[in-house]
Amino acid sequence: MNPRILVVDDNADEAALLSQLLNQQNYESVTTTSPAQALDLLHQPIWDAVLSDLSMAEMSGTTLCEEIARIQPHLPIIVVTGHHCVEAAVSALRAGAFDFLTKPIDEKLLFVSVERAVRYWRLYVELSQLRETITQQASLETLIGDSPSMKRVTELIMRLSPSTASVLICGETGTGKELIARAIHHASSRSQGPFVAINCAAVPASLMESELFGYAKGAFTDAKNSKEGLFQRANGGTLFLDEIGDLPLEMQPKLLRALQERQVRPVGGNNEIPFDARIIAATNHDLETEVAERRFREDLYFRINVVRIDLPSLRERKSDIIALATHFVKKFGERYGRNNLRLSVSLSERLLAYNWPGNVRELENCIERLTTLARFDDLCEDDLPEKIRSYQTTSLFIPTDNPAELVTIDELEKNYIKKVLDLLNGHKTKAAKVLGLDRRTLYRKLELYEKEETLKNKRRDAPTKPLFANDVPL
Repeated sequence: MNPRILVVDDNADEAALLSQLLNQQNYESVTTTSPAQALDLLHQPIWDAVLSDLSMAEMSGTTLCEEIARIQPHLPIIVVTGHHCVEAAVSALRAGAFDFLTKPIDEKLLFVSVERAVRYWRLYVELSQLRETITQQASLETLIGDSPSMKRVTELIMRLSPSTASVLICGETGTGKELIARAIHHASSRSQGPFVAINCAAVPASLMESELFGYAKGAFTDAKNSKEGLFQRANGGTLFLDEIGDLPLEMQPKLLRALQERQVRPVGGNNEIPFDARIIAATNHDLETEVAERRFREDLYFRINVVRIDLPSLRERKSDIIALATHFVKKFGERYGRNNLRLSVSLSERLLAYNWPGNVRELENCIERLTTLARFDDLCEDDLPEKIRSYQTTSLFIPTDNPAELVTIDELEKNYIKKVLDLLNGHKTKAAKVLGLDRRTLYRKLELYEKEETLKNKRRDAPTKPLFANDVPL
């Protein structure tokens, strides 16, 4: 594609002459007599260089250079000035101009300057793209695993990289939600900006507003100086709201307003402060159930859930366990000066057999323990925690020879749910977690069982009684 040059000169005849000269050298040129219009055109990333007059009535060439540097950093600008305005040309160079030419313009010098500017810009773009590719690859290298579920996550991160859309990461505790958030940040165009994280479950409700939005001097007794909030600190980068499902209900409308308006008001302040940060949120809660039970605002849920990433638990990606364990052996081996450590076959079998309720974090802690206690280069299963070493997979044994004693899968599920509720004293939230169900699904099943039992009792002309005597409300 021929290089495209934007010519800016409030003298239409001189602009046309420059354009004609450029076109003769196979450059595509567009002219404008208005610096303001030039700035509008420069919002389109299609230009290779700008050729601008320095003395214009509407805006000086120096001011134009400063504005272009703000819109298109590093885009080369060649300013044109008279012999008597060399000092002004030097000022333009300090403001970001690439080169300057004096009138009357020497055609050879013009073509040499434009060629240098175009070559510089295209090399800059190529290097930027290369750096972005390397950054994306480096950020994804931290995501260990070749299972289909992790491949889908990696692909989604790559597709998200050119976007600034809000992302919601859902997954059990220990699945690596912050690691995914950092990978999204480093693979994006904001990778050079800050990555600012806050755990919404760890900050007291009374301090959450000032942490997120900052506070003005004198806002409260100890506020001797103003403080910048996390939204401002994340400008140009990413703000990671971890465990957003635990955000206090009274803070949710304030957060929603900030996300909608893209500006915050510090505690005790009078002015709104704009911010430019990508929002990534994470939770181990079922937010749809939280919304249904009015513990999380529906409008905030939709605001943060533009793109959703569901992280698989470690038991759902067992094919990645050995790769992850090997990675952690290398990591902790280097930390503790044991670079020759390796997994034994028997240890690998025990790692694969275990269910890993604590997910990747539990596996990481387990491998750190093994490398700390290691007596030989081959890591031994004897140093595993007792619950992992003695773990047995659940097997089903039906002690009957009479098919009439067997029950349907639905009846078996109902009896198992009843057993779990009895053991947990009717606590539905805990039962849902043990059963691997979201609470809404559990409630729906319980309602169905109650209706079935009520119908049976009516048929028997017996008074209705609750199916689960120990059931207690949340």
